[in-house]
Amino acid sequence: MYLMRIGAPGAEKPVVRVDDAHYVDVSDLTSDFDETFFAAGGTALLADAVAARVAAGVLSAFAGERIGAPIARPHQILCIGLNYSDHAAETGQAIPTEPILFTKSPNTLIGPNDDVRIPRGATKPDWEVELGIVIGKRTRYLDRVADAADAIAGYLVVNDVSERAFQFERGGQWAKGKSAETFNPAGPWLVTPDEIADVVDLGMWLDVNGERRQTGSTKTMIFDPFFIVHHLSQFMVLEPGDLINTGTPPGVGMGFTPPIWLRPGDVMELGIDGLGRQRQHVLGPR
Repeated sequence: MYLMRIGAPGAEKPVVRVDDAHYVDVSDLTSDFDETFFAAGGTALLADAVAARVAAGVLSAFAGERIGAPIARPHQILCIGLNYSDHAAETGQAIPTEPILFTKSPNTLIGPNDDVRIPRGATKPDWEVELGIVIGKRTRYLDRVADAADAIAGYLVVNDVSERAFQFERGGQWAKGKSAETFNPAGPWLVTPDEIADVVDLGMWLDVNGERRQTGSTKTMIFDPFFIVHHLSQFMVLEPGDLINTGTPPGVGMGFTPPIWLRPGDVMELGIDGLGRQRQHVLGPR
């Protein structure tokens, strides 16, 4: 199943994508794809009704509506740093022995094609295509890595936009460089695990102004999604609808010599196999 939210910011309605042209409106079945929805059973609540509507041809046509993030504002956004062996190599840092964890403000979440705004005082804005995980139920102290699969509602594309000077030069607190408004484009849809043959074998890419900057695959992840969810559950309670950004492959701006930073007027395009694609215009500070 492919969950989407379409409509103006703050007024998105939940739908299930059928194909590139059609969707099933499920706003009568759930008010949103939020913590309440996932805690109550998530896509299991929709399966029979969606199948019946598709069979009966009760479909709506996409008509150029804005696409919002496929989940409503989550309880938290958790992020894993240096989680690709080839990205760690390009930054000259050692491969972590366990996941590096930082947080991102939940109000950074925007739609996949919304504008990204550079914050005031920024000098080193950067891009990061990433695989996102959405948690499907309250999760704590998982006994085994294998148990994590049952806790995952689905996967999506995220752009972990970063301001490197804020991240590395302002007291060593990564959240400062990760939490500016618009710094977490997500979507276009949340893909349930049954739609993905192998989540650790997905191609990833990102272009800036039509030039390929990142090319990678989830197969070079150091810690896979199941390990990450199990690991985090040992330290905190994961709530339904929580978002986890799992790290980026090589090709980020700070990895070039000299570094390449985002500028107002740039266009980022990015995607992951089977999870869709995004496109953002970069705006200057307010």
